[in-house]
Amino acid sequence: MLKVYGIKTSRAARTLWACRELGLQHEHVSVSFADVSTKTPDFLAISPSGKIPAISDGGFGLSESMAINIYLAKKHASPLLPRTLEGEALMLQWSFWVMTEVEKPLLAVLLQRMAPPADPQAAKFFRERTPLDPELEKTSIEALQKPFAVLNDRLANRDYLLGKEFTLADLNVACVMVWALRAKVDLAAFPNVQRWLNACVSRPAAKG
Repeated sequence: MLKVYGIKTSRAARTLWACRELGLQHEHVSVSFADVSTKTPDFLAISPSGKIPAISDGGFGLSESMAINIYLAKKHASPLLPRTLEGEALMLQWSFWVMTEVEKPLLAVLLQRMAPPADPQAAKFFRERTPLDPELEKTSIEALQKPFAVLNDRLANRDYLLGKEFTLADLNVACVMVWALRAKVDLAAFPNVQRWLNACVSRPAAKG
């Protein structure tokens, strides 16, 4: 059986969403960043960097959430995959784009605005790793304006990134952009992004 390693609040959420979209039977192994089991030889054979998410699929190990999602969609001949070479190239383009242009500044905003854990010791550890930095939050918000505008323009005359149908491109981009909702980032200036993102997260498979 397919095993997915990682906690739901990590990038493993992307792979879990993909599994639900694809209707795949899978076992979710809830492993956190700091879990010592990620440093064992068995886990390192699956994920050489010792990071989550990772999967074990019939003895085949793979890490990196976007690579996992593409592998699963291709293996199971999912309708989420574009049907043309050009469409698949655009899917890859947008999947790489969101990681290089959006993920880092948006994660910075999320971590600045995220409430620390209720447990005092855990909260102390969280703030030691993520000290409050209003200037970082400000510059990260500023850095997001250009990529958000790019995405807004792309969606001006399309329901989804590649046209009328939801594809893996939308899943991969939306699973990063959802952090904007959690961080309560103001998207009023990007109405096409708002409409598209609401449609993506309203899908039954997005609610896991």
